[in-house]
Amino acid sequence: MIKLSLLAAAALLAASPALAQDAAPVQDDFAPPPIVMSTEHPDEEAVEPYVRSNANAGATPFEGRGMFDAFHGQAGIDRIVDDMVARNVADPRISPIFAASDLVRLRRTLKEQFCFILGGDCAYSGMAMAASHADLGLQPSDMGALVENLQLAMGAEGVPFAAQNRFLAKLAPMKRDVVTR
Repeated sequence: MIKLSLLAAAALLAASPALAQDAAPVQDDFAPPPIVMSTEHPDEEAVEPYVRSNANAGATPFEGRGMFDAFHGQAGIDRIVDDMVARNVADPRISPIFAASDLVRLRRTLKEQFCFILGGDCAYSGMAMAASHADLGLQPSDMGALVENLQLAMGAEGVPFAAQNRFLAKLAPMKRDVVTR
């Protein structure tokens, strides 16, 4: 009887690798869905289709090029956005908000938005403010931290204080579409 049990156990052990190969893979219910990349912007994650419009930028542009020039043109806007996003990602008050964000897309659309609003020759291709922030559950304190980081980035770029204030005043009405809690 013992010999028979040992033979059965040995047969099971010998067959185990074969059985494991034939077994269906175990599904992990907690695995995130695969990330689908954009075909238009290959470094960005794909998003659901939406209507593209400069109206989505959330504000009308400044007249003339004075504000665009005060921000040192496109190169200055690029530096400000890159600095602001880096500050937001590092800021413990709001970094969790950015943890699951597509930072490549965020930087690109912020650069377009700022350039458009500041009177540069840019079009805004991002979503409307309410739609792009709907699921984030932002609070007034989150918006305050973001504005603070934007001010630090504008200051580091050497944007004159009066131009910073004019830009912030143009952005301020977006709060009603961005803050949802």
